[in-house]
Amino acid sequence: MTAVTQMKCACEPCLCIVTTEGAVQKDGKLYCSEVCADGHPNGHGDCGHKGCTC
Repeated sequence: MTAVTQMKCACEPCLCIVTTEGAVQKDGKLYCSEVCADGHPNGHGDCGHKGCTC
């Protein structure tokens, strides 16, 4: 059996890959940043990771 250590951020348009240890967890889902976890209250494009426009 293989343990999952990386997965895509749960924010739908986000391109970021998160580690299960370093991710922001909210409602049982894993996110790359607080803004993704909070549903982008100030609009998209602010996750802070280069090349991502979620």
